[in-house]
Amino acid sequence: MDINDLRGISTAFLLVAFIGLVIWAYSNKPKKDFEEAANLPFEDDDLEQTGRQKGNQQ
Repeated sequence: MDINDLRGISTAFLLVAFIGLVIWAYSNKPKKDFEEAANLPFEDDDLEQTGRQKGNQQ
């Protein structure tokens, strides 16, 4: 076993890992988690604006 065998094995492993990641990302199972994560920036803006409005009123 030389360095080229190791490179071939690592390339094959990374290809399988990449394909697995793509299948997982496009499956319907994590869709709810992705939608919640996508809305996080908007929720933070609402909290900051509410805090600023309350701070201005006091």
